[in-house]
Amino acid sequence: MKRILIPAGGALMATGLLAAGLVGSAQAQADPTTAKDPMATSAANAKAIAEFWMDNNGAALKGATESNIWDKADVAKLQSKGGYSSDTKPGSTAPIGQEKKTTAKVQNVNMPKTIGKVFFVNKKGEKKWCSASSIQSKYRNLVATAGHCVYDTANNTEVVSKWVFVPGYYQGKAPWGVYVGKQAFTHYDFDVYEDYDRDYAFVTVYNGVHIGGGTPKQVSKAEWDKYQGIKDAKDVEITREEFRKGKLDPTRTEAYWVKRGTAPEATGPDYPGAAVGKVEVDQATYKAAKVGKGNGFKFGEPVTEIVTDSEAAKYLENQKKDAKKYPAKVVKDARGNWTITHYFVQQWYRPGSDTKFYKTVFFIVEGFVKDAGRLGDNVGGQGFAWNQPTGKYVRVFGYPAAPHPDGNKAYTGVTPKWCYNKTSKKLVGSAAKKIEEHIALKCAMTEGADGGPWLYKYSNAKRLGYVNGVTSTFNDQDGNGRVDYISSPYFDGETNTVYKAAANVWSGKII
Repeated sequence: MKRILIPAGGALMATGLLAAGLVGSAQAQADPTTAKDPMATSAANAKAIAEFWMDNNGAALKGATESNIWDKADVAKLQSKGGYSSDTKPGSTAPIGQEKKTTAKVQNVNMPKTIGKVFFVNKKGEKKWCSASSIQSKYRNLVATAGHCVYDTANNTEVVSKWVFVPGYYQGKAPWGVYVGKQAFTHYDFDVYEDYDRDYAFVTVYNGVHIGGGTPKQVSKAEWDKYQGIKDAKDVEITREEFRKGKLDPTRTEAYWVKRGTAPEATGPDYPGAAVGKVEVDQATYKAAKVGKGNGFKFGEPVTEIVTDSEAAKYLENQKKDAKKYPAKVVKDARGNWTITHYFVQQWYRPGSDTKFYKTVFFIVEGFVKDAGRLGDNVGGQGFAWNQPTGKYVRVFGYPAAPHPDGNKAYTGVTPKWCYNKTSKKLVGSAAKKIEEHIALKCAMTEGADGGPWLYKYSNAKRLGYVNGVTSTFNDQDGNGRVDYISSPYFDGETNTVYKAAANVWSGKII
């Protein structure tokens, strides 16, 4: 076990400083192995953090980029340091999960439900993400990841802000909810000295929340136009009588319009009984249109909807086939978010016999938060193992995204990837990172995968195993400019001490 000596007059050991009360809190004095730090300190604070990430259809989540603490010079060769030395007996804690055991032989790798991304904001204000996994704990509320995905090592190892875990994350979606970090636990040597031999962390999380998961609130057209958050508009067919009453009601909040029949007669707005319909046009036609009452005049404000990547791709595909039928403006912003803006002009006519009448109803989703339950109840939790033999097969999962040192970009970070191999029999180190006690694995995943779990004895049928490491560094053993090895701290008895400290702490609900 590497210990750091601190010269302070004489060469005082860190434990001596603790005893003297010069470093750390009362908790750190009582337990020199474990450091714990608060994250979201109240339910109200946690709710605001969840809303920060989920507002505008998950725009902040989509705008985040992978953790990038390692530059090209850090992707160096690992050196062998010799065999491992257990500080206690090997041990393990069993996983929890809902998958049923099966005897079927599965050739493909089943991705565990427990994995996902952790999102946070560093001291520079940058939105970042790493990989992580739900792990078994007393209250089913614990996440395992890399220490540098919780502590900002570029700024005196302070805890990052707005930290959340999103299991099963995909393009702004949180299928099992957003889990806000409440308290971070790591080894004291990483918290205080940035010792990457202890680059792991366990974070307790509040119950998950779904944002905007309930019935939207109906509002007036004016309120809808002003609102910048999640909103929707629906066209509802009504009777001719309802249409007439609505048009005469000055308190109405809906917009009333008609759809022309198969044989309508175009007319002007002043014709007795004339009704206005909306015709979708392109942006240029809309901009050139006048404001007022008349054929070809503007029909209200443009309507912008936030869409997924696949929805945008589908619309663009249709637009290539028939631009007149699909004239909307499709835009992808700098953060990767897609929007489709529709433009309409007026068409007045004398209704035909099969004319249909509509009203447009407007909705917004403002601050709606629904409890999603405990993390472990929703996705299960991997087991935990320490002081295990090296040279054993493990499966590593993560969301790689960064390019290799030579610039080749093999991954997108959109979907999780995996590696399967034996860990190095000997411990390895890196002079550049002052690492002495890591284990290595042949794997080409790049940054973005950091924090992802190394699962020992992984059951492909049950999708469960034992967390026996987390991805910490990325390395180039053959010097060809490509990552070919990754490394993790060796999980020993002191890692288990940190894990147990975190695994027995209750978090509670946000709402």
